[in-house]
Amino acid sequence: MVPLVELRGAIPVAVGMDLGLPEWLVLIVAIIGNIIPVPIIYFFARKFLEWGSKVKWKPLKQFCNFCLKKGEKAGNKLLKKVGNYGIYFALFLFVAIPLPGTGAWTGTLAASILKLDFKKTIIAITAGILAAGLIMLLVSLGLFKWLF
Repeated sequence: MVPLVELRGAIPVAVGMDLGLPEWLVLIVAIIGNIIPVPIIYFFARKFLEWGSKVKWKPLKQFCNFCLKKGEKAGNKLLKKVGNYGIYFALFLFVAIPLPGTGAWTGTLAASILKLDFKKTIIAITAGILAAGLIMLLVSLGLFKWLF
């Protein structure tokens, strides 16, 4: 559930430490842990940024304004390129790429800033989490190394 590393860090650590847990259980726990914060982030991230953009404390106000403006600008640019339904596929791909910073936290924050449909966002992000989890499990088990 930790931002930036999420299951991308949890799965390799659990497999590498050889905790005696079956790999399928490691995958399920990591996926559930990664999904839990998604609705919370979706419903409260934009509200926090909007609130923060109106406070008197200048550093918070600047940070929140920066996030809102940068997020809306980048999101609207992407929306023009891929369209309303393509944005959810792009969100899926963004979350599915198993690199730090491209996970569910960041994807949900972007969806919240862009006011994307909740149900479609949850589906895209959950699918991305599943894909990233499977990729990380395969990498952690050395299957890609064995194949190539």
